[in-house]
Amino acid sequence: MKFLRSLYIANLFYYILLGLAAVYALSFYVESLRVVAYILLWIWLIAMIWDLLFLYFRTNKVLIQRQYPEKLSNGDANPLTLELQSTYPLAVRVRVLEELPEQLQVRDNEYRLTLQSNRMQHIDFDLYPKTRGIYAFGFCHVLVRHLGFFERKFVLREKYQVPCYPSFIQMRKYQLLATTDRLMEMGIKRIRRIGMTTEFDHIREYVRGDEYRHMNWKASAKHNKLLVNQYQEEKSQPIYSLIDTGRAMRMPFDGMTLLDYAINSTLVLSNAAILKQDRAGMLTFSTEVANHIPAEKRNNQMRKISDILYGIQTQFEETEFGNLYAFAKKHINKRSLLFVYTNFETLDSMNRQLAYLKMLNKSHVVVVVVFKNTELVDLSREKAIKTIDIYNKIIAEKFVYEKQLIIQELNRQGLQTIYTAPEDLSINSINKYLEIKARGLI
Repeated sequence: MKFLRSLYIANLFYYILLGLAAVYALSFYVESLRVVAYILLWIWLIAMIWDLLFLYFRTNKVLIQRQYPEKLSNGDANPLTLELQSTYPLAVRVRVLEELPEQLQVRDNEYRLTLQSNRMQHIDFDLYPKTRGIYAFGFCHVLVRHLGFFERKFVLREKYQVPCYPSFIQMRKYQLLATTDRLMEMGIKRIRRIGMTTEFDHIREYVRGDEYRHMNWKASAKHNKLLVNQYQEEKSQPIYSLIDTGRAMRMPFDGMTLLDYAINSTLVLSNAAILKQDRAGMLTFSTEVANHIPAEKRNNQMRKISDILYGIQTQFEETEFGNLYAFAKKHINKRSLLFVYTNFETLDSMNRQLAYLKMLNKSHVVVVVVFKNTELVDLSREKAIKTIDIYNKIIAEKFVYEKQLIIQELNRQGLQTIYTAPEDLSINSINKYLEIKARGLI
């Protein structure tokens, strides 16, 4: 039974069988073809027997091993590797079918390659998870063929589960740039520093984007390379990420919700703040406030934030900003920089919450994140040909214009804003954080 369960008949078997039947049918009309038909039949039978013996000889097998990461990064390309090794004396062709997690909804994950004898070969591919949670991989099936009449199946029956965390790949990318003061290379705009402290800290090598007025020409001439003076900024400032988990954050973009984009950005921003010697904290809010982590810069702070972000669950209910204001007034006592990750689609929805944002802004520096609906922007720029296209274009332009009015009103009320496409949220959040620090607003 084990033999039958692992044996598959390939299409070539039926094609040759059909051809032999055609030759036999013709031999009734052409006598000389009968001998040819017998010869072809015996060649086919011998080839089949050899194919079966070669595939099922007891020392011949294919070894399968997964080289998968311990966790996946949400919204990023995660590299995965399958290792295959053949003990067959000759090269064999294989088809590899990996049972990917159901969240991915991938059905074209068949890989074909030729395995050389006693050589480790790899199959490298990327996964793009779009939701947080546990991703369960099923069995890995390898179908081996030699002559092509039959296929023998080998199965890796070890199921594999891996959690998908907020985007730690983005966090590591910006972490490296932050530690070397090279954030500008990733698109961080140059900020004119206002009111910064002039206490000298140390001399370091010049990197693109440094202020020319901080050049240390004497040291540069002595060491034959450009050097700049590094000044000490004010540190240990509280930076909070306030994540709206209400229905406004359910809108999907490129397979991910706005909530997941905000979660990824919170992880990146918190890590950048701690690297800049500030204190990072967070909370989520909807009908009530939850998942509060006070702003700290301890060694395990990023681990705590990452675990909380991974476990965020919500029913996407209506958000109540009044509860957020009451909680912040009671628990966030020191003047802090508050990044409010939310979204307003209409002026009415913004006006209902504006009073609470203004009261928060009296005690803290509030940055309101508003997401750009890139699909509507693209639709508003398309050329209209039919009448229905004109109507759609006008409606899209109306919503885009209303978004601009929302940003203008928030700025007019003294609130800092980030109006960004979802995929640019992380870099724009870091940009705003560095801008506010440079201007000495906190």
